[in-house]
Amino acid sequence: MITIHHFPFSQHSRRVISLLEEAGIEYDAQFVDLMKGEHFSPQYLHINPNHQVPTLIDNKGQEDELKIHESNAIMRYICDKYELDSWYPKNLVARAQVEQWLDWVQCQMSPAVVNIVYNTMFAGENADQAAIEKGQATMLELAEILEQSLAAADYLTGDAPTIADLALASNVFHLGLAKQAPQGANVQAWYGRVSQLEGFKKSLPAM
Repeated sequence: MITIHHFPFSQHSRRVISLLEEAGIEYDAQFVDLMKGEHFSPQYLHINPNHQVPTLIDNKGQEDELKIHESNAIMRYICDKYELDSWYPKNLVARAQVEQWLDWVQCQMSPAVVNIVYNTMFAGENADQAAIEKGQATMLELAEILEQSLAAADYLTGDAPTIADLALASNVFHLGLAKQAPQGANVQAWYGRVSQLEGFKKSLPAM
């Protein structure tokens, strides 16, 4: 069975949980309390020296035990292992479009999300106002790109959701915690569709 070390307020954890739940894949969830610094404990650093969540462990305790740390890599692995071709298509062109959006979310959007949400919601007296403003400026540009990209399709790459949509939706929900989610009509309609997925619902933290 797959083991997932996660924290519900980590958008990277939620996208993996969303996929597992949506696909009906059994997994062992191991809670890592980032608020208490458990990701810096010797026990967890042995699992993930990057002190981040999520971490996937497959074939736990066996000679061929596998550890994967990065959320998008974890989702790719799950899709390939369980043949979830609708979520991560094998067709070269369709997969390239999914890969493009996964990289866009991780490289373009995620730094802005972290700047905004961490400093607004979790940093307390150590909040960096300049980082918040930098994140907000970046999101203005990115929100317009999303709005235009979603004008002609229900999801990022067509008429069905993929792991790229799960990755993006985890970030949009995160921005919502700081009341700064993109408000464009196309983005909101897309988010409404993704947020109705049972897997997405089951990934959300208790509020």
